[in-house]
Order: sequence, then C-alpha cells, then structure tokens
Amino acid sequence: MLVDSLGLLLKVVVTAANTSELLASAYALMEPWDKYRQCLQRTQALWVDGGYSGDKFALAVWLMIQSRVEVIQRDGPGFEILPKRRVVERTFGWFNWYRRLSKDYGRLPDISEAAIYAVMTRVMLRRLTA
Repeated sequence: MLVDSLGLLLKVVVTAANTSELLASAYALMEPWDKYRQCLQRTQALWVDGGYSGDKFALAVWLMIQSRVEVIQRDGPGFEILPKRRVVERTFGWFNWYRRLSKDYGRLPDISEAAIYAVMTRVMLRRLTA
C-alpha cells in the first residue's frame, strides 16, 4: 500500500500469497506512475517498514521514481513508537471500521483491491464533507 504523508491511499496492490513482496510490490506500485511523473518529482523519500530493507528494493525504487528509501524499524526489543510508521497504521485503522475488509471474501486479488479503493473513497469523501 502506498499512502501520502496524511495517510490517504495513492495505490494498493494485492498479490497472491506465494508472490514475493519485495520486488513484485515495488514494480506493481510504481509501474503505472509514468503518467504522474510531475507528482513523483516532488517525492524525496519513501518510508518503508523493515520487510522492505535491502539494496535491491532501494535500487528498484530509485530506477523507477528517483527517490531514496528510508527503512523505519525499531532499534531494540520491546515497545517503541515509530512516528513515521503511524501514518500507515492509521490508514489500516480506518480499514477496521468496514466489515468488508475485516474478512477476505474475494477469491481474486482484483476484488480485494477494488474493495480497498471503495472504502478509501468513502473515507476521503467523509473527510472532505466534515
């Protein structure tokens, strides 16, 4: 899931369980952005969690949108507040309000993606009208 600094959804990719997340997600998230090149020119950094650490992912992102990757992870054992991680966690929290996303009813990844876009459209419309 790719969100902006407010936690609003930009792009989501749902893959099969047997697909590698790292490079498949990088390509699937960034590939259709050629038509949005002007927006991405302002992107200076992507904040990712520890699962996306590594040179291959950072290189893939750099080749696609010329942005650096900052890995946000805990320094030691125990509970630790990660402020940049909070943005994505808040978006996941918005998803918890919708029963459709609490269970995986769809058999196809496209159906799950469509449900996430529908929920985020509703969340963004409610924020605009509030």
